[in-house]
Amino acid sequence: MRRSLKTIGLLTLSALITSGCTMLGPDLQEPTAPVESDWLETDDPRVNSESPTDPKWWQTAFQDPVLDELVEVALQENLTLRSAALRVLQSQQQLAIAIGNQYPQQQQATGLAAREKSNDVIFNDYSLGFNLTWEVDFWGRYRRQVESASAALDASVADYDGAMVSLLSQVAQNYILIRTFQARIAVARANIESQQESLRVSRAKFEAGEVSELDADQAESLLNNTIASVPALETSLQQVKNSLAILLGKPPHDMNYLLGEKGDIPATPATVAVGMPQNLIRQRPDIRAAERQLAAQSAQIGVAKTDLYPAFAIGGSIGSSAMKTGDLFTSDSSTWDLFGAFQWNIFNYGRLRSNVRLQDALFQQLLVDYRNTVLQAQGDVENSIVAYLKSYEQLASYQVAAAASKRAVAVSSAQYRNGLIDFNTVISTLNADAQQQDLLTSTRGTVATNLVQVYRALGGGWEIRDNQDPADLLPAAMKQEMRERTGYWKGVLQ
Repeated sequence: MRRSLKTIGLLTLSALITSGCTMLGPDLQEPTAPVESDWLETDDPRVNSESPTDPKWWQTAFQDPVLDELVEVALQENLTLRSAALRVLQSQQQLAIAIGNQYPQQQQATGLAAREKSNDVIFNDYSLGFNLTWEVDFWGRYRRQVESASAALDASVADYDGAMVSLLSQVAQNYILIRTFQARIAVARANIESQQESLRVSRAKFEAGEVSELDADQAESLLNNTIASVPALETSLQQVKNSLAILLGKPPHDMNYLLGEKGDIPATPATVAVGMPQNLIRQRPDIRAAERQLAAQSAQIGVAKTDLYPAFAIGGSIGSSAMKTGDLFTSDSSTWDLFGAFQWNIFNYGRLRSNVRLQDALFQQLLVDYRNTVLQAQGDVENSIVAYLKSYEQLASYQVAAAASKRAVAVSSAQYRNGLIDFNTVISTLNADAQQQDLLTSTRGTVATNLVQVYRALGGGWEIRDNQDPADLLPAAMKQEMRERTGYWKGVLQ
């Protein structure tokens, strides 16, 4: 009888395992989204559509050793990037849990030692055993959960790459802003020197009785307005330095040991490599994340559909029970049982079907979101390209205007000394020159930051990870701290 029960149980187990190959729910089809074949500015010689974006674009574009060092520090110390890496680690463990669910879900070792008195008779009862229960993945529920968790892990990696792209662009833009404010302060101080000389000349002419005191008053007013602009620029400079310090994972502090006292605004190259629009789908981390989230949700439709069908489980236990410890594990004390069962939610009042429809509606929303992300990405690139090209054109015009403004100051100052013109003309040229030189300097910075925005829109930079697991990029001290806290990270965090 026992042998026949064992045989029936093994046959049932074999049948369930053999037949457990059904996968309910849809298999994800590669999503489609409208993508243009070329950029709007593809005919501009400064736009190179044939070459892909250099992963280390900040090095090739600006060739600034200080910027290179800042990027390296940020990649090692930025806390937002570390947080993204830890989210990848969490997704890895979620996947491990989903994989583990494919195996027996309940596994228990049991033990009992009892002593009982009844009618002046004392009974002892000792038992040891092991039991397990396994829900067979007949409809692919657990395989779909693994599929969903795996796609969610891919999405978390793409989110990490997106955080890296954002960090690279923010470090570069903050550095360019620092150099721009430093250059604007230098321009303002040069204008102050020029205006101080104008004030000196106007006072000398007043004291000689050649002009009225009005000329000196006008010169003094212009000079002090220019002096007053410097603290505002210095405030902005320090604020940007503070932002850069936070990007480097440090509290605001004196950044001169990294930046030096001053430096030039990084020059921009003659051309920018942008690749083809089709490259965006695999280049931009947010697009890859959206596609992986779509894949994760597709699997959830299958998980929801499995609830409509019966769940099959098998299980059993084996052990030993005796009244004396010495009799445990003898043939007469052995115990075992084997069972097969199913559970079917028949009276669900449409809730399970509603859940399938809910998961499908979520999938459809994510599909729309994916297509919108692709469209937004193309818009981001087009906007950044035209902003860069047009600011480049502005810069060329401002350079001509600034040179003419300098000449006008020199001519008007000489003519005033010789009494050929009144001081109003000098004041006008000095004021216009101060604004023109500041505008030229600001535009030089704008051209460089617009170029950074092009690379950010293209999603360039994350490739430097070189397929290394983001969790492996966590600092050694943090991994050691986690290993010591629980003792269960050995073999996972290396």
